[in-house]
Amino acid sequence: MKKITLISFLIVAALSLNAQLLTYNNPLAVDLGDPYVLHVKNDKYYMYGTGGATNGFAAYSSTDLVNWKNEGQVYFYDNKNGWSNPKAAWGGAYWAPEVYAINEKYYMFYSAQWKDNPTGELENFRIGVAVADKPTGPFTDVNNKPVFDPGYPIIDANVLFEKNGKVYLYYSRCCYKHPVQSQVATWAKNKGWFNEIEESWVYGVELKPDLSGVIGEPVLLLRPPVSMKDKQAEWESRSVTSKEVNRRWTEGSTIFKKKDTYYMMYSANYYGGKNYAVGYATSKSPLGPFKKAANNPVLQKNIEQGGVVTGTGHNSITYSPDGKEMFCVYHGRTLKTGDKRVVFIDRMNILSDGRLVVQGPTTAAQPFPSGVK
Repeated sequence: MKKITLISFLIVAALSLNAQLLTYNNPLAVDLGDPYVLHVKNDKYYMYGTGGATNGFAAYSSTDLVNWKNEGQVYFYDNKNGWSNPKAAWGGAYWAPEVYAINEKYYMFYSAQWKDNPTGELENFRIGVAVADKPTGPFTDVNNKPVFDPGYPIIDANVLFEKNGKVYLYYSRCCYKHPVQSQVATWAKNKGWFNEIEESWVYGVELKPDLSGVIGEPVLLLRPPVSMKDKQAEWESRSVTSKEVNRRWTEGSTIFKKKDTYYMMYSANYYGGKNYAVGYATSKSPLGPFKKAANNPVLQKNIEQGGVVTGTGHNSITYSPDGKEMFCVYHGRTLKTGDKRVVFIDRMNILSDGRLVVQGPTTAAQPFPSGVK
């Protein structure tokens, strides 16, 4: 009996040691932009993002956050309530899906080109919500129209579900036809580079409990700095100051709460360029005011330091199977992958003083997430 117990102990110890020795390298073998990870009750993960499907979205599944199985296309634009236009610019612009588990249902928020476009706008993006019985779909739009129409193009939906039952939608107003006066804009014009600088801003608005529409008016939460003396201006303006493009972005927001503080991570600069980077801001309320962090950016290119990664941005967060480690899930590019966006997963922490730190971008071997069996 004692011999059997000892053998069993040794087997368990060996398996545990083997799990600790497992390593992975970024980027992962998933070609997506704007990755979002949903963790369901049975310790399975599902990833959604931009790309991987035609006129819709695909899903990937995993049990360890490292190895992902393609589950195929899970959302199709031509479902019975579809409201988008796949023939519009960017192939209908099916971007940045996020899926939330609510009362045994799965709700997908996403961006696309709205087919209701009487003035022929090039960027006519709105946000929709679709529902399914499983994380792998098929997803059907809740209504035959977007969640709401603020009168300007919007993308990058992110949703916060509060314990008191309130629900908040966060989104980015697009740069399109949104020129903004700032010292950076004046500087660029004086250099003869750009006549104007368009900007995207992050807003928040309360959602109806049934997710069918909004309550009240959207609140402006984050925007690029107006003054060049602002400590955030240098990193948030690199697309302009490098003469890359006449736009400054604040997009790809993702919000979560730690203790009594709301953390909102966001991306700045051109998503298609090397300067795409992530910062964060904090607040004591879901609708702000938010204060940008002094240690921004917390995730950016590393080629100047001898690395191979650029274009890091539009992240989501998730946790290891045992819940002990927090991970930043984002897309980036490497010298090897070129312009293709690929998925990275790196550890992140909230320090004792409240600072958020992302331990990336990495390409070297690192341990599997804790709790992987």
